[in-house]
Amino acid sequence: MQIKYTNSFLNKLEDVFSESDYILRYEKGNFKSGYCVLKDQKIVIINKFFDTEGKINCLVDLVKNLDLDVKAFSDKNRSFYLELKQTQLAL
Repeated sequence: MQIKYTNSFLNKLEDVFSESDYILRYEKGNFKSGYCVLKDQKIVIINKFFDTEGKINCLVDLVKNLDLDVKAFSDKNRSFYLELKQTQLAL
C-alpha cells in the first residue's frame, strides 16, 4: 500500500483508532518520536504541532507496533488496518 500524505488518509487512520481500545489525542509536548503511548490507560498522544505528514508517519508507525483488536473493527477499517500492518515506510 502506498501511503498518501493527505487529510483524507489521516482521517482514515484516525477512524481505525476510533474503533480500537486506544484513545487518540493531539497535544503539545516534547516527544522524541512524535508520539507517546500510555499503555496502562490505552491513550495515544500525537504532537499536535506536527504537519500532516508527521502525524501520518506517527500513526502508521503506531499501527505497526501496537496490536489492535480487529474484532470490533468495521470491514472497511479491518482491511485498511491489515494492509497498513504490511506497509513499509519509505524514509
